Amino acid sequence: MPIAVAVAAWELAARSAADPYFPPPTRIAAKLRELWFSGPPDRFWLTQQAIDNVPPGLARMLGAWLLAAVGGIAAGLLLGRIRILADALEPAIHFARAVPPPAVLPVWLALLHIGTPMQVATIVFGVIWPVLLAAIDGARAVEPVQEDIARVFRLSGPHRLLYLILPAAAPKIFAGLRLSLSLSLILMVVSETMGGATNGIGFSLLLESQRTYDIPAMWVGIVVLGVLGFTLNTALLAVERRVLARHGTQRSI
Repeated sequence: MPIAVAVAAWELAARSAADPYFPPPTRIAAKLRELWFSGPPDRFWLTQQAIDNVPPGLARMLGAWLLAAVGGIAAGLLLGRIRILADALEPAIHFARAVPPPAVLPVWLALLHIGTPMQVATIVFGVIWPVLLAAIDGARAVEPVQEDIARVFRLSGPHRLLYLILPAAAPKIFAGLRLSLSLSLILMVVSETMGGATNGIGFSLLLESQRTYDIPAMWVGIVVLGVLGFTLNTALLAVERRVLARHGTQRSI
């Protein structure tokens, strides 16, 4: 209901203002249908533009996010359990995470040249830090009593990881994953608009519309990215609730 009220207010305000840079939602929806949903029924009404740009953009974003998630969780759990190693590497980690990912874009261009590897590297570099730091903090959240019990029962390393460390770290890890997922969407757009991409959601809906001064198409890009971010976050929250409920773990935040 609040969303419907907000959209109705937006429609009335945009029609009253009659500003070409502030189109009403109905015009944005019509432009979205023209660009992406005016294809033949056998392709689920998707246009060729949608087919050429949505799957590659999502594949790069989700692939880079999964790489960052796996690497960040593995490294974070290791650093969280080995204090000496964490003390040695944490200054470098905090330095690297403070560097804005777009500032490193020329480095990836020089090393990997224009293309998918450069775009994936940009996303991975920007989104791995929330997962890494959350995993470090989560790995240190194991209760001392639980560690004593694990030693008494002589649990092996893999069993401690699966039944002690991961359940204790899971709430913080999922918090880092949610933050990194939002960042990956932002960096997908940055890598496509600044990295010489030839396809992708950011390229087709934002960069091309800005070049041609197609304001409704630019707003379509903004709305699509917002809906996509909301959908992905909702899906991850559903996975989080299922995983934490299975382990009987309460969310920390």
